[in-house]
Parts: sequence; C-alpha cells; structure tokens
Amino acid sequence: MAKTKGTKTLVENRKARHDYFIEEKYETGIELVGTEVKSIRAGKANLKDSYAEIRNNEVYVRNMHVSPYDQGNIFNRDPLRDRKLLLHKSEILKLIAYTAQKGYTLVPLALYLKNGLVKVSLAVGKGKKNYDKRDVMLEKAAKRDIARQMKNSMRY
Repeated sequence: MAKTKGTKTLVENRKARHDYFIEEKYETGIELVGTEVKSIRAGKANLKDSYAEIRNNEVYVRNMHVSPYDQGNIFNRDPLRDRKLLLHKSEILKLIAYTAQKGYTLVPLALYLKNGLVKVSLAVGKGKKNYDKRDVMLEKAAKRDIARQMKNSMRY
C-alpha cells in the first residue's frame, strides 16, 4: 500500500479546548500494535477523558480508548491500555518543566494520519475555571449575534 502525502484528522478531543487554555502544542508519534492502527484508521478511538503523564522520562497517554478491531481476534489488546508517546529528549524535558508548575497538564488534542503514520497532537494546557468557560461562551454568542446583525443589514 502506497503512503499518501498530507494529513487526515481521524479523532479530535473537542472537550480539551473547552476545559483548558492551550499553551503549546507538540506533534508526537505513538507506539501502537497493528490491530490498534486498523481500528484508529476506521475512526474507532476516543480521546474524551484522556491525558498524558510522564513516567521514567517517558510520556504515556492514559484513558485513550481504542475499540478492539473486529477481525483482530487474539491480536486485540486492552482498549484502555497506556500507550507510549514518541518524543525527543529535549521535548520531554520541556514537558517536565511545564508539568512541574501548578495547574498545567498534558492533553492529547487529536489523532491524525501524516504520511501514512498515526500521530498525536499533544498540548500543554492550563485548566479553565468555570467563570472562564462562561466568558468564552458569552464571547462566542456575542460574535454570533454580530455576524447575524451584519448579515441582516447586508440584505437591505
């Protein structure tokens, strides 16, 4: 099978942008077995409650659900197992410095294909408070109202 050029987003974690201020993003590889790759390509993965943690100077993603592949039988793995993220040592050291600060966490934003390989968009996020979430919702509503008014005024 020939590798295709470009990227294709397979799974997104929309809740992450709602719950966190995104400070910095990293593109990482992920260690998977064959049946997991097939299942992710079919879009049967979920990043909703997932997060990343650093153990022994290695980054692991936790609570990422990859449904068992239908034709995988004995080769399927545990759907919620920890999966290792592949980063350079310098990037891992930066992430350790970030997470040492209070309130910062590592959140996977998306799973996507890049040149035939599964990649993870990993972000350093700072948790939002409830009033921050309300402010963002009010701001979006105001922008929608302004756009609606502009559209209506253009008609006349």
